[in-house]
Amino acid sequence: MNLQRHTFQHNGLTFSYLDSGPHSAAGPRLLVALHGHLMEAATFAPLAAFLSPNWRVIALDQRGHGHSSHALTYQRSDYIGDLEALFAHLNLPQAVLLGSSLGGVNAFQFAASHPEQVPALIIEDIGAIVTDDISFILPWSGVSPTRDALIAKVGERFAPYLADSFRQTPEGWTLAFEPSEMVASQNALRGDHWQDFLATICPALLIRGTQSRVTTAELLEQMALRRPNTTLLNLEGGHILHMDQPALFNAAVRQFLDSHV
Repeated sequence: MNLQRHTFQHNGLTFSYLDSGPHSAAGPRLLVALHGHLMEAATFAPLAAFLSPNWRVIALDQRGHGHSSHALTYQRSDYIGDLEALFAHLNLPQAVLLGSSLGGVNAFQFAASHPEQVPALIIEDIGAIVTDDISFILPWSGVSPTRDALIAKVGERFAPYLADSFRQTPEGWTLAFEPSEMVASQNALRGDHWQDFLATICPALLIRGTQSRVTTAELLEQMALRRPNTTLLNLEGGHILHMDQPALFNAAVRQFLDSHV
């Protein structure tokens, strides 16, 4: 399995994505994976390898992340429009959507407006109500003289999750994302999204980390109770479960796909 990087243009921006390519002669089984804030498409490379050769995984570097362009705005409609452009670029009639954090809200909001294109949803550790403030990342902006200095700047807790986003430049080490843009994006994400979450009835898997600082057990339990065809799975770990518990996360995703798609 070899992920290939491709690009497309949308609204004056260049978007980059990783694509594991078609694998099934019987027809493509498609999964579009959407990362969270501060991360990028490469975070789903282990999942793509695990699902190969039965699933074609397309992982998008969302606006302002990874190898995609920085943008002037990060509104909810911007992210949904980017997904619409990806589907159109690849001529995808349908695809399962898997989203982590920011990507999870993008996934269920896209499904709310395009239910015919989303046969199933997998949502990683994000709620229908988002309240988190990430302004603590603002000091991460700028260039550090060494990789170790950048690690010290972001802190040992976050550094392992951000490693894909570390960039070496002639001036030193920096992050692929601009912290102020991520704060603006998070501010646009905050709010009550129950209406969009409840707008669809396709099979959905919610995966929550038992040590998550972003979600609560009570909220995700309510999400599973209020929406038909929705299953909640709790895994030991924090907010980024596909990194904290890759074996269990990947196995849960594959079991859900085998059972519902």
